[in-house]
Amino acid sequence: MTWKADRSYNALLEAETGAVRKEGKGYLRVALVYPNAYGMGMSNLGFQTVYGLLNRMAFVACERAFLPAPPLPDRADLVTLETGRRLADADVVAFSISFENDYLHLLTILEKAGLNLLSDQRTDADPLVMAGGVACTINPEPIAPFMDGFLLGEAEVGLATLFDMLAEKRHAEDRSSLLARLSRTVPGFYAPRFYAPSYFPDGRLRDVVASEGVPETVQRPYAADLSDVATCSEVLAPETTFDNAFLIEVSRGCPHGCRFCSAGYVYRPPRFRSADTVASAIDKGAALSGHIGLVGAAVSDFPEIGHVCARAAGKGARLSFSSLRADALTGDLLAVLRASGVKTAAIAPDGGSERMRRVINKGLTETQILDAAETLVSGSIPNLKLYFMIGLPTETDADAEAIVELCKSVKERFLAASRDRGRIGVITVSLNSFVPKPFTPFQWAAMADATTLKRRIQLIRKGLKGVANLRISAASPRTAHVQGLLSRGDRRISQVLMLAHENGGNWAKTFKTTPVPPAFYTTRPRGASERFPWEVIDQGVNRSYLWREYQRALSGKITPPCAVGACRRCGVCTEEAEPASAAAAT
Repeated sequence: MTWKADRSYNALLEAETGAVRKEGKGYLRVALVYPNAYGMGMSNLGFQTVYGLLNRMAFVACERAFLPAPPLPDRADLVTLETGRRLADADVVAFSISFENDYLHLLTILEKAGLNLLSDQRTDADPLVMAGGVACTINPEPIAPFMDGFLLGEAEVGLATLFDMLAEKRHAEDRSSLLARLSRTVPGFYAPRFYAPSYFPDGRLRDVVASEGVPETVQRPYAADLSDVATCSEVLAPETTFDNAFLIEVSRGCPHGCRFCSAGYVYRPPRFRSADTVASAIDKGAALSGHIGLVGAAVSDFPEIGHVCARAAGKGARLSFSSLRADALTGDLLAVLRASGVKTAAIAPDGGSERMRRVINKGLTETQILDAAETLVSGSIPNLKLYFMIGLPTETDADAEAIVELCKSVKERFLAASRDRGRIGVITVSLNSFVPKPFTPFQWAAMADATTLKRRIQLIRKGLKGVANLRISAASPRTAHVQGLLSRGDRRISQVLMLAHENGGNWAKTFKTTPVPPAFYTTRPRGASERFPWEVIDQGVNRSYLWREYQRALSGKITPPCAVGACRRCGVCTEEAEPASAAAAT
């Protein structure tokens, strides 16, 4: 994929960003890298948002780069998309990282770009190597030795301050002095070199000591009010996951408090854009594309969802949604799905039994799940996808068997509704292994071992064998354990990543010679007082609140959704946040 291939779709958007026009001297040159393929990167709204914010800065020329398709090129061929510049010639190489499984790709890109993998081996002549994105905000420690700095939290708050300072000081002081200054000044900036971890003899984290002058913990900045700032596609790109869809973020965070979901905690408090802001973005998107995607962890909770759906319909645009809850399928939403030609809708019970759904605080009853399935099929959406997790805390074989029974009950409703429509579609059951995530109530929980996960997958497969029009897909438990290692690791995991990189991504071979035992990070439960490596970040959520939520989970107790501004349960709403409009207006 070349710059020309997506340039032709974007005359209006290019006029705003203008990356290819910034060809003279004096610009701060930034290579913005997504550590996966073009199609994945250009489907990521966070990556596109940073690209737009940087190029609206008069003194920054930001160009994109992606993981090349195999076979990987020599390092001299790893260049930016817009002008073909080598990454090593940039002033800043900035990674946008959404998924832990892309950490290995990061090492590949650094090597192919001709840059030292380790931060302490780079010189003042090298570009600064930085990273941001939700994976880094959750836990930057496994890749900390590779990064000069991280910008944690929401980019709208700290990005302008960071690049103002980089433009002013990049060549005025040495690398370490610059990073120290950024650490003291920029909201959410974290330079790992100034934070020294120590460990107990049994491997647990003892302490993290910050150098004098930098904050002991890095506060996660967030935009208090999103109403006046639209976050939407900067470039429409073909041959991507969304294929020329114009994406609009309607909300950030989620009020429901599912205990396994990091997005529900690191994006607190949940915030919604104003209907007018979203409507204006729809008008802009409809002029560029016939397909508009509404993005957010809680799209169906958007207070004006009916209004914006009607706005899109009036513009002749087809709508799609990143997430809808089974208990929020209104007539308006169903009409939009039908009008947009949606053929498959997803429901995420996550747990098969009522008990498991109380443990995870899902807030869905079996009746709501069955009613949603019937409503979707009766509304001319013939195919369903059901998402479940296995290996959740306190799960037993009986809970896995409950997935079988729930799927059979869904099938009964599905079949009856399908017959009324004269067409029988397909139910796809997707099984994913639970991975405990930092800054959630389950950060203390152990992963189920691979043998248990495989056995429960087989139990479900056997229970649903022979059920017509039902398919099962199951993610690999081994892959889930790699994700668990990378999600909850400390800086010592960088050694494992280096070894996996040397082994060409062969994790089985890597685990045979790894310098630290993977089970220490995956299947080991944590004690109440154990310090976590990711707690170098202050997310604003009280640790005591997360622990109480974990205890409530073990007791099967439900916690009501966030009442933003009306409660002080988790601690976030007692903190002061940055306004988005001033920070983003660069």
